[in-house]
Amino acid sequence: MVPINVLEKFDLIQEHWHPHIIGELNGQHVKIAKIQGDFVWHAHEAEDELFYVIKGKLNLEFRDKLVTLLPGEMVVVPRGVEHRPFAEEETYIMMFEPVGTRNTGDTGGERTVLDLPEI
Repeated sequence: MVPINVLEKFDLIQEHWHPHIIGELNGQHVKIAKIQGDFVWHAHEAEDELFYVIKGKLNLEFRDKLVTLLPGEMVVVPRGVEHRPFAEEETYIMMFEPVGTRNTGDTGGERTVLDLPEI
């Protein structure tokens, strides 16, 4: 058991929308990512997804509403709910997802990251 300085881990991330694993517990990965701009519309058929904002502002667009998260705020997106994250400024997020959850859900495409680095 070694303490993890989450902010120092963000210094190791160079690309936006490229999640990195910083921990694992009970079949869940703890992931962090720097994001900016638009992501793809997607859903996760079998997995809930937790988003927690460390720095910046995360917008989660749903088909019927927009949810905006500021530092210290989080939301759980239930499985099967289509959503599109976006951030107008560089934003740092933490996510809790079951091991094996693909970042683009069922949508796939060029933003899909299959081999997540552990930092």
